[in-house]
Amino acid sequence: MTYRCLLQMALLLCFSTTALSMNYSLLRFQQRRSVAVCQKLLRQLPSTPQHCLEVRMDFQVPEEMRQAQQFRKEDAVLVIYEMLQQIFSILTRDFSSTGWSDTIIEDLLVELQGQMDHLEPIQKEIMQKKNFTTGDMTILPLKKYYFNVGQYLKSMEYNSCAWTVVRVEMLRNFSFLKSLTGYLRD
Repeated sequence: MTYRCLLQMALLLCFSTTALSMNYSLLRFQQRRSVAVCQKLLRQLPSTPQHCLEVRMDFQVPEEMRQAQQFRKEDAVLVIYEMLQQIFSILTRDFSSTGWSDTIIEDLLVELQGQMDHLEPIQKEIMQKKNFTTGDMTILPLKKYYFNVGQYLKSMEYNSCAWTVVRVEMLRNFSFLKSLTGYLRD
């Protein structure tokens, strides 16, 4: 992790939970930067061998994510937080058959954890106040989607081709996350 990244994290942690939750523009900036870092790290992992195209899978991204619906900032926080948790969970599974760099995966997990740490106080505040409309309705389909991704990996015995397919899917997820951060406005 770079010095600049550590400094940004320290500055954000200095804000009180209330101050942070009131400043969605700062959160949007931080999330966009972090999403870009995650995408860059994922792209550094080895790419798809041709023979892996045979095991591609349509994981059926929830319709709520594909539609150009308007999320309120509170809904976006709930969905982003859930996606980050699920991506983190998937990336902690057995990827030993891939030849992927442990350092890149560790950096990716640190970045994901940092994003979740920034969102968690706001997510808890939103849940306590029940200040959401569609975010909670999107969570269950998201959980099913990520369950399917996990089951695919397991059924393929975590082989390198399955991980290659999931890597591409995770890149797609980060594109959704980037779009969702646009809803984080004061």
